[in-house]
Amino acid sequence: MLVNAYKPPHTVALLAGVLLTSKVAIVQLDRDARASLKQALDLIGNHSDLNKGNRAVVVKVGVFSHKGVMYPTVRVVDAIISNFNNAQKIFLAESDNYRGTGLERLQVYRKLFENRVVPFNLSTDTETRKVKIAGEEMEFSHVLFKPNVFISTHALRRYDKGTILKNLFGLIPERKKARFHKKLVAVLLDAYEAIGGIDLAVIDATRTYLGPAARKGINTNVLVVGRDAVAVEAVGATLTGLKPEKMPVIQEAMKRGLGEAKIERIEVVGNSIESLKERFQHP
Repeated sequence: MLVNAYKPPHTVALLAGVLLTSKVAIVQLDRDARASLKQALDLIGNHSDLNKGNRAVVVKVGVFSHKGVMYPTVRVVDAIISNFNNAQKIFLAESDNYRGTGLERLQVYRKLFENRVVPFNLSTDTETRKVKIAGEEMEFSHVLFKPNVFISTHALRRYDKGTILKNLFGLIPERKKARFHKKLVAVLLDAYEAIGGIDLAVIDATRTYLGPAARKGINTNVLVVGRDAVAVEAVGATLTGLKPEKMPVIQEAMKRGLGEAKIERIEVVGNSIESLKERFQHP
């Protein structure tokens, strides 16, 4: 495994005698999604180190199928682009899978493409770096590595394999990825370490999907945002009714020191998990 010394940036606070090591914002997703994301970014603290003209931004969107519905909405991806206004280049990234090529699936965001914002197929990049993932050597696209900023965004789903971390499955350039499901946790976290981590995690809970292949969701209209992707994953899972301590990918991430998974040690700002409990219940 390629070991990377990267650790997610943490904020530290003390609440009721408990040391809080990570900050996650939950905000209402209003009609102006750009303003909602800006509010979330302001709540978690300064992200100016990520929004610089000398750093390209890679937004890994979770689009399993361009014919489906369970992926980040156009307006939330637009909000990410807008709030990274200093970046001279933004790559919207996906890889090939059995549902289509990366570029085919990225067409759901075609209205956002411009000189600064380009679709990028991770499976066809000819400039790659060798990494070792779950005991196998493979080639990862060069855009995934630092100093580029890496953002993981996905629609929220009630899925014990995760949302933000599961999105890293799409870094594998192979079209047929099914065999990697047998060692999924190692694949996801080796990929996380190989690229130097997730710089910003954005869960788009415009709708929350109650399963890994759900076709319909419930309207929840919130964003969950943080720089500790493990903490964001844990908060998102908790909102859907899952228990992070029973999710192998979250627990293994914490063992590796990649982030905070214990809800009581995460500083949730904006809306509280408790205040949104009814909104996330199955109708």
